[in-house]
Amino acid sequence: MTYRTLTLQTNGSVARIELGSSVNRGLTSQLAGELDEVCSEISWNEEIRVVVLTFEGANLQLIEDGSSGQSAEFDQTSFVGPVAKLKQPVICAIKGNAVGLALELALACDIRLGTEGASLGLPQITDGTIPSAGGTQRLPRLIGRGKALEMVLTGELIDAAEALRIGLVNRIVPSDHLEEQAILLGKEMAEKSPLSVGLVKEALYGGMDLALDQGLRMELDLYLLLFTTEDRVEGVSAFKEKRKPAFKGE
Repeated sequence: MTYRTLTLQTNGSVARIELGSSVNRGLTSQLAGELDEVCSEISWNEEIRVVVLTFEGANLQLIEDGSSGQSAEFDQTSFVGPVAKLKQPVICAIKGNAVGLALELALACDIRLGTEGASLGLPQITDGTIPSAGGTQRLPRLIGRGKALEMVLTGELIDAAEALRIGLVNRIVPSDHLEEQAILLGKEMAEKSPLSVGLVKEALYGGMDLALDQGLRMELDLYLLLFTTEDRVEGVSAFKEKRKPAFKGE
């Protein structure tokens, strides 16, 4: 399928989505729709085990501040939601700054790679609004309520070093190696059992809404479930034979 506002490429078990390098007037809703379509396509593709999402934060800022011509009723959750719902791990490679909607999209991913010298933040309060694509919910779950409140209530931006320190991004890499590092990380994850990877996401995200004892029970149930899979047998055999396992997701 051909998309106007993004590109989809696959490299083995890793899929790479790149949002367009420029956002034209009137294409905001189309970008959201195409991102929804591509995420749906990926979610049903058993050969894709990891997703790398790349974008220039400045372009998404153009969407948010209205300069791309979208209406005030544009539902930003429809833009971020499809990414958050992907069953595969999603690595976000942010080119440059991640401000406003750009950061909210990054928060919907599982792993975030940033670049040196970038600024990150949710400054919507300075315009008399608040984040509306999950920022007030995902940010405190990631970095803690106190720091999240400080960032959102002041609207101030933080630099890449501070973002790394508080866990907002997982790694900071030189801009000219950003996509290379994201793909390498994706390939490393893709070598793991997709069943285990999927259950890790289920345990981590699902457990956040449970009491500790309930989360521990869910973790144990998911652990025991893996003992019935062929991937578990392959993992044990590979360990005994001192070779790299060949997981099939079965």
